Amino acid sequence: MEAETLAMAQEIDFSMWALFARATITVKLVMIMLVVASIWAWSIVVQKYMQYRTARSEQAVFDQAFWSGEPLDQLFETIGAQPNGASEKIFAAGMTEWRRSHRVDGGLIAGAQSRIDRSMDVAIAKEAEELQQGLSVLATVGSTAPFVGLFGTVWGIMNAFIEIAEAQNTNLAVVAPGIAEALLATGLGLLAAIPAVIYYNKFSADSDRIVGGYEAFADEFATILSRQLDS
Repeated sequence: MEAETLAMAQEIDFSMWALFARATITVKLVMIMLVVASIWAWSIVVQKYMQYRTARSEQAVFDQAFWSGEPLDQLFETIGAQPNGASEKIFAAGMTEWRRSHRVDGGLIAGAQSRIDRSMDVAIAKEAEELQQGLSVLATVGSTAPFVGLFGTVWGIMNAFIEIAEAQNTNLAVVAPGIAEALLATGLGLLAAIPAVIYYNKFSADSDRIVGGYEAFADEFATILSRQLDS
């Protein structure tokens, strides 16, 4: 009897596609949802990796140009009022407000320093929002995918027990397929969640460091302008 049961179990196809094909419609929908969530998360990972690498490279290039000793007005003319890089946008925001604060006779309008600071803070906030865009998707996938997979597993095991009760047979050939199909949903949930959590934490830290660099530059630039205002 045991040899016959083992022979029947060996004939069952336990490939990923076969497990998906045998699953109930509810479990299939759960699996499809998890696969789509995983692909979505990985697309964000690739996009953020390229975006952050570009941001760090642009930041390093601009810092080198800013501290090269070139006059700020000349650097601003070179960059233009509508720059592409984040550091350049912050610098342009400060320089634009600096120039607007000058009266026709060459004097400065009162409150120039605070306006310059606010202009750069707004520019930093916009860049921070762009850097963090999409991270909420990674957080959502990382926190919900295991539970979605668990729901699929519970549903699949429930149907497996119903099939066992209907067949009135608890041998391996009857039990194994239903359990395997159900557990596949949990596996897919973890497969989607683990990378999403890892990269969410990594990109959150990277974003904080990049924004911290923007804020440090804004403070240094504001100090330089403050000295010019005082003189």
